[in-house]
Amino acid sequence: MRTPDTFYRPTLHSPLSTLHSMSPSLAAESEKLARSWMCHDPALLRDYLVAGVEDPRINLQSILTRHFLLRALGLERFRPLMEEEYRFASAMNWLVKLAGQAGDSDELGQVLHALRKGGDNAEGIEIPWFIIRTFALLPLAAPGLAIPNYIETFLSGTQIRDGQARPCQASLDTFRNLWSAALAAEFPAGNQALTVLEPACGSANDYRFLEAFGIARLIDYHGFDLCRSNIENARALFPRVSFELGNVFDISAPDKTFDACFVHDLFEHLSPAGLDAAARETCRVTRRGLCIGFFNMDEIPAHKFRPVREYHWNMLSMARMKELFADCGFAAQAVHIGAFLRSKTGCDQTHNPNAYTFLLVPAK
Repeated sequence: MRTPDTFYRPTLHSPLSTLHSMSPSLAAESEKLARSWMCHDPALLRDYLVAGVEDPRINLQSILTRHFLLRALGLERFRPLMEEEYRFASAMNWLVKLAGQAGDSDELGQVLHALRKGGDNAEGIEIPWFIIRTFALLPLAAPGLAIPNYIETFLSGTQIRDGQARPCQASLDTFRNLWSAALAAEFPAGNQALTVLEPACGSANDYRFLEAFGIARLIDYHGFDLCRSNIENARALFPRVSFELGNVFDISAPDKTFDACFVHDLFEHLSPAGLDAAARETCRVTRRGLCIGFFNMDEIPAHKFRPVREYHWNMLSMARMKELFADCGFAAQAVHIGAFLRSKTGCDQTHNPNAYTFLLVPAK
């Protein structure tokens, strides 16, 4: 992966050396944020946010991020596959939760038997309508699509031993395999890869799935994080990819360096000044669009800032965030994850009713 000559490349011994142009309060906040992550074991950080409901294979906000990048690459023709991935996400999240609550594998077998019969109840386990409908549609064979019955594969392949569920990985990898095959013949347009920035990249939490899904080779990716352990983990996983120590309050890149930017679960952890600085910096360095995932947002008139130890756990106002990004020159489409799932798949269940994704484009 090529790196812009102007992109900051600090040493491991100076993770906050971009602070020269930062206010004392933001510099202090940066130190606190770094400490709050560095206190964790590197192995925990490596596996954080890649399992359960946060598994990027089935987490809708991660899926929307991948689709954002695919659209930025001009691959809108894959929309039918995108639509089916939304259905997959809603089904798999219900199934993973079911497996975690099941006493043994027989319960999963009973659900599968009921679905094969078109039933909505398996020995007291209520089966949602969207699961019944999805099961009836699968396998799906259409022009350009060959989607197996991942519900049947999951229910028959998941094992429960000593009360612990071991979800069927072949089923969870369904769309990983479909996208890898679909994108195998794609190349960057005009041999010029889309430049992409990910602030707060963690231990390559989402990048590893960009790689697995066949998207990474189509983009020129750059990730940075304030936590040295995260960067060391990311570099160990992908030594040839640009992962650097950096600070979202002061991104060391010229204006409009990157085509696209995506970031997850960051803004809720920042002070009022930090929130403003992070929004302005990510917009400053981005040309074409941003995809931002929020985990704690609501339709309230103002932000509710809540300090917790050395960082924040805020409830953000959707309207105020839209106004902030508008002031930075970007118009926001706010996607409420629960409402999106209902409209696309009929699923009325979501693990986080306060999850939103913003899709941002330059304001006209």
